[in-house]
Amino acid sequence: MTGEPLSATERSRMRAFFQVLGNTLVANVTSSFLWFALTFWAYLETENVLATSIIGGSYMLLVAVFGVVFGALVDHMKKKAVMVLSSVITLATYLGAGAVYLAFPESQLIDWGRPWFWCFAGLILVGGVVENLRNIALSTTVTLLVPSDRRDRANGLVGTVQGVAFMVTSVFSGLSVGLLGMGWTVVIAVAATAVALTHLLFVTIPERGVVPAGETATPALTFRGAIPAVRRVPGLLALILFTTINNLVGGVFMALMDPYGLTLFSVEIWGVVLAVTGTGFIVGGALVAARGLGRNPVRTLLLVNVGVAVLGMTFAIREWWWLYALGIFVFMMIMPIAEAAEQTIIQRVVPFHTQGRVFGFAASVESAASPISAYLIGPIAQFGLIPFMRTDAGERSFGWLLGGGEARGIALAFVAASAVLLVLVLVAFASPQYRRLSRAYAEATPPEPEGDDHDGPRQTREGPADSESSTGPVIPCTRDHTAQLGGTA
Repeated sequence: MTGEPLSATERSRMRAFFQVLGNTLVANVTSSFLWFALTFWAYLETENVLATSIIGGSYMLLVAVFGVVFGALVDHMKKKAVMVLSSVITLATYLGAGAVYLAFPESQLIDWGRPWFWCFAGLILVGGVVENLRNIALSTTVTLLVPSDRRDRANGLVGTVQGVAFMVTSVFSGLSVGLLGMGWTVVIAVAATAVALTHLLFVTIPERGVVPAGETATPALTFRGAIPAVRRVPGLLALILFTTINNLVGGVFMALMDPYGLTLFSVEIWGVVLAVTGTGFIVGGALVAARGLGRNPVRTLLLVNVGVAVLGMTFAIREWWWLYALGIFVFMMIMPIAEAAEQTIIQRVVPFHTQGRVFGFAASVESAASPISAYLIGPIAQFGLIPFMRTDAGERSFGWLLGGGEARGIALAFVAASAVLLVLVLVAFASPQYRRLSRAYAEATPPEPEGDDHDGPRQTREGPADSESSTGPVIPCTRDHTAQLGGTA
């Protein structure tokens, strides 16, 4: 990352940031490895997109349910303690999944109509969901450890790390399921999680103790405790709500991308394809790390949504493996830009001591939309679109647009969802909330928290919406709110 020369204290904090980032890489690789493996295994064994859509939708539903709680924990605990807690819970759930796998023959376990299939999948899902607690903590750690003029680039590095994790795990998940089976895949995940937890115990994050802000009327563990922190920033609520609508579209992609890919490729090859296209994450994150996000990350975020919409209407328009692979690469490349943009906006306009709540609230509200569309699109695709596109009537209606092939019903779902997304983004560009949030970002003074292990607890307070915070500006309250990006962000 480039910028003004760093002081000795800033260099020390940056070293701590890179240690946390490296540990997060190990944790994310492990979580993604088992998550990908579960999705591949479930589809291959059940041959039903309904099962994968339920699994994907359940993941997003749990993220939505626990996002505010996770955010409050991040605000009220030291960041390292939060990360350790996340790793311990994840390790426990993976051990539980291993026990379930050993308790039943795989021929019985793969019956998705029986409870032990969902018990096995549920334990893995919980372990992956709790990993979001670490990710929220990492977002606030960027504010804690990185100078304000380098935070957009640091967020780009976070995206790069996620891309590396995605690339590595997509290869090894497919190979592991295809060559070793699901049992050994769980064993590998348990061992890697234990390694990450052990390493984390030796990582130091310089920060003062946290004194919870007084919130007797609106506890931080509830939505009522998080909303005031969001409403202080003009346009931020509108941003989150718009993203929520976008994620209705994103649920379609989440539920159907793997089934479509597994129609074109074997599971081993599909894992390799995801690994190669996952380099797009690295490219996108590296671009942000090198160039930043420009003067207005809000505009950058909406432009990324335009790109996703256009891409979704084209990357499956013909059943050509290279077109789908190229589309996924571009999709992966712009994902870190969207993630970095939203994180940079929040890190600049929200006081540090409430950032965990805001990140958690955003995760809850934005993720709540994806399960709805994921649950709906599974049966719609399985029993409606896929059979329809295999009939003469389907070919006559949409053959001119989508061509022929086995998965034209899934392609139709992609095109329709992306067209809806494009309309929503164009509406957002024309909205007054977009202009208000852009102005708030330009006028805000970035929070500059002090990290120190031995200066005593950091006092925080939270007053009414028009008061000033000791860690950053509080902008007058409005009722606005907007977006992120539909997809598996």
